[in-house]
Amino acid sequence: MPKTKTNSSAKKRFKLTGTGKIARKNAFKSHILTKKSTKRKRNLTQTSLVSEADMGNVKRMLGIGK
Repeated sequence: MPKTKTNSSAKKRFKLTGTGKIARKNAFKSHILTKKSTKRKRNLTQTSLVSEADMGNVKRMLGIGK
């Protein structure tokens, strides 16, 4: 069996945590920041986890598991 290729865009955007979950950056932090509150922008800086519904697709793009 040949090796599966890792999706290049996915490897730049997602990171595997120590417990096997997948971390991601939050959206809506790139532009049009003047109308967003400081608290909202600060909270968007932190990383989040990929939801269970999307976990299979992201793992397949990263070549993790089956």
